[in-house]
This record gives sequence, C-alpha cells and structure tokens, in this order.
Amino acid sequence: MTEGTTTAAAESGDTLTRLEQEGEIAADYLEGLLDIADLDGDIDMDVEADRAAVSIVSDSVRDLQKLVGRDGEVLEALQELTRLAVHRETGDRSRLMLDIAGFRAKKREELAALGAQAAADVKASGEPLKLAPMTPFERKVVHDAVAAAGLKSESEGEEPQRFVVVLPA
Repeated sequence: MTEGTTTAAAESGDTLTRLEQEGEIAADYLEGLLDIADLDGDIDMDVEADRAAVSIVSDSVRDLQKLVGRDGEVLEALQELTRLAVHRETGDRSRLMLDIAGFRAKKREELAALGAQAAADVKASGEPLKLAPMTPFERKVVHDAVAAAGLKSESEGEEPQRFVVVLPA
C-alpha cells in the first residue's frame, strides 16, 4: 500500500467510527425520550451515505405516530433535537438522519417516484417544471431521482417555501 492509500483507509475508518459514535449518542438520547414518553420502541442504527442513520421501530406503530406528527413535523423537530444532543457530546455538527416507524423510508420512496415522474414529464415537454415546496430532506431525494433519470435540477426560493425546479437536458 502507498502512503496515500493508507491515509485514505485510516480516514475512512475514523469517519466510520465517528458516525457509529454519533449513532450511539443518538440512540441513548432517543431511548431516554421513549422512556419519558412511556412509548415502546427499538432503536436501529446504521451508517448510510456518510451519515449516521437511526430508526425507531415498534410492533405498535400507532404509538410511534405521535413522534412523527402531521406530515413529519414532530419527526423533523426530534431529528434536530437529536442532532443537538450529538453536537453537545461531540462538539461536531451532525448530519444524522432519524426515521420513526418507517415514515421517512416510505416518504423517500414516494419522493423518488415523484422525481422520476417529473424528469419524465420534463423530457417529454422540454420545459422546466417547478415542484411544490419541500423540506431539505425531500428536495435531496428528488434531486437524486432527477439526476438518476439523467436530468439536472436546482432548488429555488426561501425556506420554508424552497422548491425544486427540474430542468430540461
């Protein structure tokens, strides 16, 4: 191995260790929250796309819906609080993703389909297409789907009214 390869491998290992540590801190924080709220749930941890990913799952999805809220509003707030808890412990900004009762995974599937359909529509019409305002997570999923379809997209507007524009080739 060359020195550059050794350094890259060490940095990759350090990144994985850091992300696993973020997941552990987040899991501890969320377990405390579940105890306070007297809700049953298991915590799953993973690393996806250079981010710690933490999910709360339960056989009783109905109870966890309280933590998702309307259109995922409570989930977004809990994700920010969890990121702050990680930041407090590590001193580093976290990009951790939180999913509760599969809400975000289902949303990701729907948004990927929306992005693919928007790309198909733009290919057919040759005209740019503006989508409805979305959260940063939602926009990212749509941008990825549009890119996978071979087109470009960009975000426009100001939060919370920021939206994706799909551009013709």
